[in-house]
Amino acid sequence: MQGKDINKSTFFQLFKPIINENFLSFLSDMEADKYFKKFNTLEFIELLANSQINQRASLRDISNDFNNDEFCEAFDCESFSPSQISRRLRDLPVEVVAYLFKNITTQLGKELGHDRIRQEMGRLLILDSRTISLCLSQFRWAKFRETKAGIKLHLLLEFCNGVVIPEKAIVTPAKPADKNMMDDMIIYEQGTIYVFDRAYVDYEKFDAYCKEGIYFVSRLKSNAIVEVIEDYPTSGNITKHQLVRLGKDGSTKMEHPLQLIETQDSKGNKIIIITNKLELSVDELSSIYLYRWQIEVFFKWLKQQFCIKHFYGQSPQAVENQILIALITHCLLMLLKLKTGYQGLMLNFKRMLITCLLEAFSTFIRKLHRKPKRTSKGRRKIDHELTYKMTLRQVIAGESDHLDDLTYDPVLL
Repeated sequence: MQGKDINKSTFFQLFKPIINENFLSFLSDMEADKYFKKFNTLEFIELLANSQINQRASLRDISNDFNNDEFCEAFDCESFSPSQISRRLRDLPVEVVAYLFKNITTQLGKELGHDRIRQEMGRLLILDSRTISLCLSQFRWAKFRETKAGIKLHLLLEFCNGVVIPEKAIVTPAKPADKNMMDDMIIYEQGTIYVFDRAYVDYEKFDAYCKEGIYFVSRLKSNAIVEVIEDYPTSGNITKHQLVRLGKDGSTKMEHPLQLIETQDSKGNKIIIITNKLELSVDELSSIYLYRWQIEVFFKWLKQQFCIKHFYGQSPQAVENQILIALITHCLLMLLKLKTGYQGLMLNFKRMLITCLLEAFSTFIRKLHRKPKRTSKGRRKIDHELTYKMTLRQVIAGESDHLDDLTYDPVLL
């Protein structure tokens, strides 16, 4: 992207974080652009990120964007054909996109005060996966049922300052169980608290985490074998609070004790939560597990606002690249939102960005923070008690003739 006003454009400000020395040096070491002089890696990632923001459904839709003269000027080129984009997506090493993903998440963490939060309360990481269904005839490498194909996005999110930051992402076929990916997803760092659901329950790994000083909060399956070591007093919605040891004697029994609480959700279903951080209070343990819902919200946002349900390529590499670029794009939006100081919803920010992407950055900020010309007080609550008292005073004072007038409405006065 070239041009005399490049630094003043919203487009440039959005993609500025990926143009950094570390990533450019990595591209050079990987020789990622050795055979792509016209369509380099930075241009391709910018193009795919723009397609994710605008939720382009196909390669032809992406190529069609170059019919916009301002869009061509932003990329400093006339066009790229669907076949060129397809080949670039297929041939781009996943290692390059994964490195950029890690680079961008590090920048985002620093902007949110990531290091200070770690020192004060430790890291809080949420682990989960989501299955994305695919057509078996086109994605045979991802078969997991007789008539169905699919992949899993294993995602690790860090909860920081009230928001979640993608920390690690791995794409696999859908068939392997979630807990088989724990070794690849877990970061062995003392003091870290991991939050996950029942699919990740593994007593052997839990014992290893206890030895390593890695804390976890997890939901427990209702059929788990539990040996109660000590019962604690309970109150409120907590029906059980115990010190326990999980597993069967002589085979799967854990060496280390865990804290267990039992409660109910809003529908009356029993929920059992365990942790190896024994000093946590019941309220703290409940609050930490509630943070797990943040990853469900994030998966929903990712599917609704970025193009990860329809894939531009059919190879494993193309699919993984597209998903990682979607995550990078989300982080770029968060960085730009922080830079503009916008306090509203991310959805509103994204809509305004789509409208102003090819305009000057100063114009984008002005429109983003523009106050509405018309304001509405909304539906006002009527104070019936005040209206009654006012009318009563008028009647007692003998000033009630106006009450016979059919046009009089005390609420409007």
